[in-house]
Amino acid sequence: MVLAPSGEQFEIVLGDQRAVVVEVGGGLRSYAIAGRDLIDGYDAGEMSTSGRGQVLIPWPNRVQAGSYEFGGRSHQLALDEPSAGNAIHGLVRWAVWRIAEREGNRVVVAHTLHPQPGYPFALELSIEYTLSDRGLQARTTATNAGTDPCPFGSGAHPYLTLGTGPVDSVQLHVPARTVLHSDEHGIPAGSGAVDGTEYDFSRPRPIGATKLDTAFTDLERDEDGIARVELRRSDGGSGVTLWVGERYSYLMLYTGDDRPDVNRRSLAVEPMTCPPNAFRSGDDLIVLEPGDSFQGSWGIGPL
Repeated sequence: MVLAPSGEQFEIVLGDQRAVVVEVGGGLRSYAIAGRDLIDGYDAGEMSTSGRGQVLIPWPNRVQAGSYEFGGRSHQLALDEPSAGNAIHGLVRWAVWRIAEREGNRVVVAHTLHPQPGYPFALELSIEYTLSDRGLQARTTATNAGTDPCPFGSGAHPYLTLGTGPVDSVQLHVPARTVLHSDEHGIPAGSGAVDGTEYDFSRPRPIGATKLDTAFTDLERDEDGIARVELRRSDGGSGVTLWVGERYSYLMLYTGDDRPDVNRRSLAVEPMTCPPNAFRSGDDLIVLEPGDSFQGSWGIGPL
C-alpha cells in the first residue's frame, strides 16, 4: 500500500461545495465551490509546501532563536527555520490527527500534543471543519491536559486564490488599522498606523507590486465581532473572503515572493491569536491553566 504524503483524506461535501481535510497536520488541503478553488491547496499525491493549509499550534509564526522563558524556566525549541534562526509555526504541522466525528458536511479531527523538549506541556486539540450555506468554518478547541499552566497561540495558513494568476491586480481589503514592522529575521520590531503607507488596504485597492510578509492588527469588526479580509477580481467579478472571530486579533498576509511554489500566485491570509514572537514578548499570549480551554473560529466563503 502506498500512503499519500498527507495521509488519509477526509472529504466533506455540501451541495456544490467540497473540502478536503488531511490526516497529516489536520489542515485544509482543498476547498472549492462548483469547481472553483477558493484556496491554493495541493494535490493528494503531494505534501504541503510553504505552509499551505496547515494548522499553527501551539504558536503561529516565529519564536526568535526558538528560546523563551515561561513559568520561571527557560525553554529551547528546535530551529526549524534555520536560515533565520527561528522556531516557526508550532508543533503539529506534521503530526498525525485522528477523526473524532464525521458526517457528510462536517468532520472533527483531533490530536494529543504530549510534552516534549522545548514545550513540556500537554494539550488536547480538536478542529471542527463545517460546510454551510455561508461557506467553510474551522473551529479550534485546545484544552490544557497537563498539571501546569502553559503558553498557547493558535493560527492557520490558507492561501486564498481567485484562480487568475499573479495577485498584483487583485483588489484587496484588509480591515486593519495597525501594521507590525519586522526585522530581517521576521521578528516584530515596532508597529504603526497603516494610514498613508503601502500597507493601507482599509479601502479595497490592487495589491500591485507590494510585497507582503506582514502582520496586521487592530481589526475593524462588524456587530457580530467578525473581521473580514476580501479579495476580488480586478473587473469586479467573483471574490473570496476570509473571516475571523474575536479570538483572532492578528492577520498575517504573505505574497510568497521568496518561494517559487507560491510566488505571488495566491495570497496567504493567516488568522493568528497573537503576533509573531509572542512566546518571547508575551504580547497577547494566551495562558491556559490546567483544565482550561481555548476556542476560536475562522472561515472562508465566496463573494
